Amino acid sequence: MKTIVATLCYVRSGERTLMMHRNKKDGDVHKGKWNGLGGKLDSGESPDECVVREIREESGLTLLDPKLRGVLTFPAFKPGEDWLVFVYTATRFEGELAECAEGDLEWVSGERLATLPLWEGDRIFLPWLEQDRFFSGKFVYREGRLVSHEVSFS
Repeated sequence: MKTIVATLCYVRSGERTLMMHRNKKDGDVHKGKWNGLGGKLDSGESPDECVVREIREESGLTLLDPKLRGVLTFPAFKPGEDWLVFVYTATRFEGELAECAEGDLEWVSGERLATLPLWEGDRIFLPWLEQDRFFSGKFVYREGRLVSHEVSFS
């Protein structure tokens, strides 16, 4: 089993969150879902460097204030892969929204966000981003379904 290290960021502008509808790549484990933006760390890269690079590559925006909010693990999320994900929020950025090769980007209102096809675990941890405390969580999926989760806050 190998561990994939990645970032996930929820960029916010007022009451809206930038989300990606993963609908462009065949074989994407996230196909059809809505996600925050992010991706895998490159060799030698810190999570902070990764989140800025990934958001720039996926959206054209340059983050000015990424804030690390928590860490999530997803054991055996894909065959042979555990995922370790650093979760960020950001409210300040520069640039213009660009096209993304992985999916369609959209600023989504808070009330609409809850109605989108998200991963089951996202519905659990998204409210944690509103709290002023760091979280460490584990979400276990089997065949695309959430079977358990746990969290601690500090």
